[in-house]
Amino acid sequence: MPITPTKFAITTRQSANWDDAKRRVFALYRRWLRSTPEMQSMYSLPLPISVIRTRIRQEFERNRFVNKLPVVDVLLTKGHADYQETMNFWRQTTHMMSYFNEESFRGANRLPSSFIDGFLQGRN
Repeated sequence: MPITPTKFAITTRQSANWDDAKRRVFALYRRWLRSTPEMQSMYSLPLPISVIRTRIRQEFERNRFVNKLPVVDVLLTKGHADYQETMNFWRQTTHMMSYFNEESFRGANRLPSSFIDGFLQGRN
């Protein structure tokens, strides 16, 4: 399957008002959610689709209370760029798994922070 770099590209533009920004945010959110099954199969993520969708929602909820229109436009541009990179398979599986530290197959606390901690835990 050939990759077309401009297939998922969106031109950068400013929102005219808050209603326009809200519509654009919901459209981007829907694009991410609809492509979740494809992302799971492309990157061979060992996570159910519901976990991936929950993480996407958390990323959008993190910026929910931004109250400046230019900041929302920048976040939209970054969101579109991330979507394009993800869907064009320009990321590695490790990049995708970095969003899921809690569910990661390696875990964030895979190694002890110091020698003494590892020694007391019984690690070699």
